[in-house]
Formats: sequence, structure tokens, C-alpha cells
Amino acid sequence: MNSKTIMAILQRDRKASAPKVQEVLTKYGDNIKVRLGIHDTDENHSSDEGLIILQLCGSDEETGRLERELNSLEGVKAKKIILSFSDEVEQFIRSIEV
Repeated sequence: MNSKTIMAILQRDRKASAPKVQEVLTKYGDNIKVRLGIHDTDENHSSDEGLIILQLCGSDEETGRLERELNSLEGVKAKKIILSFSDEVEQFIRSIEV
């Protein structure tokens, strides 16, 4: 079965880290299918903390390099998540085997 690779990127001070994060994301632009940026805001205030969610494509090696480069930036935390139904099916089969 196909798997989906998602990456969550948390920025402590998004205004300070945004240029470097953008540089890394541009470098790996061919590996990014979807990008969603989220931060709390209202008419009087914009949060310093930011969250970016990516859907990735490409090899595990490429997406791993992206994750490592982002994690090397100060105030940035990135986590790659691979989702697949096949993992759940395999775990279920193992649990019922005698």
C-alpha cells in the first residue's frame, strides 16, 4: 500500500526564523506537494510561534535531509511522519497469529 509522508514544523520565533526556513523549503521545493502555514492572530496581535504542515514526496533520503536541515536551525523543530494503512494491517495480522 502507498504511504503518505507528512512533516510538521514548529517555529518558536517565526519572524526571526522565517527567512532561513523559507530558504530550506525552497531548496527542497520539488519534494513538497502541499504546504500549510498556521499561526494564531487577531486584529491586535500575531503570535510569534508558527506551525507549518507539509505533504512530502520523494525518497526517504531526501525527506530525511530536509528534516535534518530544518532541525539544525535555531528555534525550529521538524518531525516527519509516515502514515500507511499497511502498517496497521501488518500489526493486526501479527496480533492474531498463533
